[in-house]
Amino acid sequence: MIQPYTIQVSEEALADLNRRLQQTRWPDEVGQDWRYGTDLTYLKDICDYWLNTFDWRAQEQKLNQFDHFKTEMEPGRQLHFIHSRSSNPDALPLLMTHGWPGSIAEFSEIIPILTEPQEHGGQREDAFHVICPSIPGYGFSDAPTEPGFDQKQVALGHINLMEQLGYEKYVVQGGDWGSAISSWTARLAPEQVLGLHLTLIFAGFPKHKSDPFEGVTDQEKMLLESRQQHMVDGTGYQAIQGSKPQTLGYGLNDSPAGLAGWIIEKFHGWCQHDGNLELAVSRDELLTNIMIYWITQTITSSSRLYFESAHVQNNLFEHGRIATPTGCAMFPGELYQPPRVWADELYNIVHWTIQPRGGHFAALEQPALLAEDLRLFFRRFR
Repeated sequence: MIQPYTIQVSEEALADLNRRLQQTRWPDEVGQDWRYGTDLTYLKDICDYWLNTFDWRAQEQKLNQFDHFKTEMEPGRQLHFIHSRSSNPDALPLLMTHGWPGSIAEFSEIIPILTEPQEHGGQREDAFHVICPSIPGYGFSDAPTEPGFDQKQVALGHINLMEQLGYEKYVVQGGDWGSAISSWTARLAPEQVLGLHLTLIFAGFPKHKSDPFEGVTDQEKMLLESRQQHMVDGTGYQAIQGSKPQTLGYGLNDSPAGLAGWIIEKFHGWCQHDGNLELAVSRDELLTNIMIYWITQTITSSSRLYFESAHVQNNLFEHGRIATPTGCAMFPGELYQPPRVWADELYNIVHWTIQPRGGHFAALEQPALLAEDLRLFFRRFR
């Protein structure tokens, strides 16, 4: 049964957070800023802001402007989601899925643009009813209690959710884990999912081709090489979370500064900026996202999705190419940017746009650009 939900953190939890921030034991540091990981000076500064200036109650109120709900997926496990309906009764249902280390907070700016486009430079007929679940084990969604819960299982839950909401036809969108989960949703519910939109496609080297670079432009080759080099020093977290998430969790669940250091490093490396992260994502946005992990104590369960997906090894493309019409918005700061012909091997690409700016957290960094791309692509399904 679907029940309304309100985010409400206790004063005791906030007092405990402040005590832990005050008692942080800082490590030493050598070398250039950010080369070894999160910069010590920056982390000290943002933790001081967190302790003395950051207003969680204001951010809590901002999140609660949306309609939140929980529903039971299986006995004892609740799924949290935002269900923001447009004033346009004919709006297209859009299921958006976040990734790691993101949360539903990523969608705070883009939801109003999507639900009421006429108030944001768009047309009312392009409106969406927006559904944003918290991935199980992330934020306000309960964590699975048995091993083996991978991205495919997340997608099955999302299909169940849309059935509960009464949506027989809908479109899906995602980046990061949301890309894989949305792709699984299209694979498992081809009659329900009209269209699939992604901001990240891990389309690998097509080994079956005699010339894998046939049809690849010089610009795409350069971009592929530059992004691959960017990833060399930025994927160590995958090895840790994919092999020993429990060990990592002890420290991150106990120390707010440690949690912030782990998450902020990814925002610094994955957002598009010239060295100043807060030009891409504000300090309050960073801390609101971190707070969701902290207050729900879900950093360990969120990391566990890497382990499950690596060990269950369900193959999204076991039965070939995904036939669902697929659109992709390529943001220049995204982690991996394959050539379009490689993506065509795996998806039915009918829409491909090169965005002028933005990085991995597109809905947070460039909500207007992403919203416009969603309107443009999904217009054909209305």
